[in-house]
Parts: sequence; C-alpha cells; structure tokens
Amino acid sequence: MFKLAMLFQGIVGSTIASVFVVVGLVNGVSGLWPLLGLAGLGLVLGLPVSLLIAKRMMGDD
Repeated sequence: MFKLAMLFQGIVGSTIASVFVVVGLVNGVSGLWPLLGLAGLGLVLGLPVSLLIAKRMMGDD
C-alpha cells in the first residue's frame, strides 16, 4: 500500500501544490518565498491524501 501511496504522492502532491500557488497568486501573493511555502505546504498535505486514496483503493478501511 505504501508503494501505491508514493506513486500517488507525485500526482496528488503536485496538484494540491499548484492549486495553492494559483490561489496565492489570485489573492495577490507576489513574493518568491511565500509562493514556495504554499507549494511546499501543498506537497506536505498531499501525503495524507495519497495515503487515504491508496488505503481506499486497497480496501483497507
């Protein structure tokens, strides 16, 4: 299950990170470090989401 979650991490984490960056840009964030922080936060939040997706796909509720 962990291998499946790590496979999803690349997809889910980058998607959440890009959504956070776009939301930050729409809200007027223009600095490099705040945008990198938002992208990092999206990658970190993508890990539990990808674990949840892998757990649900494997049937380990």
